[in-house]
Amino acid sequence: MERAIITLDVAESKRLIARSLLEFHPVQRALREGKVIVAGGTTNGYIYEEITGKKIKKDKYTAGITCKGRMCVTPSADRIAPGVFIRGEEVEQDWMEVVEEFTAHDVFIKGGNAFDLEGNVGIMVGNPRSGTIGRALPIVNARGAELILPLGLEKLVPSVPEAASLMGIDVLSKGMGMKVGLNCITYGTLFTEVHALETLFEVEAFPAGAGGVGGSEGSQSILIVGSEEELERALKLALSVKGEPPLPENKRDCPCDEQCIL
Repeated sequence: MERAIITLDVAESKRLIARSLLEFHPVQRALREGKVIVAGGTTNGYIYEEITGKKIKKDKYTAGITCKGRMCVTPSADRIAPGVFIRGEEVEQDWMEVVEEFTAHDVFIKGGNAFDLEGNVGIMVGNPRSGTIGRALPIVNARGAELILPLGLEKLVPSVPEAASLMGIDVLSKGMGMKVGLNCITYGTLFTEVHALETLFEVEAFPAGAGGVGGSEGSQSILIVGSEEELERALKLALSVKGEPPLPENKRDCPCDEQCIL
């Protein structure tokens, strides 16, 4: 077996995950035969681009956003609505209506803010009714539909349940940015850079390092092990996402009516 190491910054990882997710069997099947909802989130903006072939302002394909060292939200007037696809065709329907029609063969794609080695995913919520995930999860879970959670490796934390048990909008007295709760999601399929590489190629991928400077903050170094042929294919994909531009900041104007210490 041959070995190689790649390093991807955050934007490059998002593109890698998005490009690979389209090769994931549940997504392919739902795009052919069923319904796919691509909920808000910056990584999901890349997924929307890969499905449609359109270029969008991905920083606006989200509600909550962390930028400029604080938690905030994208101004509501600027947000791009979640993409809704029925048998591969984008439709102009509200995702909340379409999810009501979900069956076990449909796919809901939702990003997150944290995951741990037990596979728990944390989704931060500023909405007291739990926002998108609060509306979608009970339906998706009850019907056995696919919930896919694409997250970059930079979001690995020790324990999502522990953090979630201590957080809450009304529990936090102060916030560097808006106050949020953390939903601990145990249902669904986590999809990181490791899953991306192992879905597309007959390789094993291992997180080997993280971080950097000069634009490589949050970057991930990943060891890939496989045959020479499969390694070359994986490296070709990694090289194809190099140079993906970072996303700009997109937060509401300060000050707002939230109690924020910054």
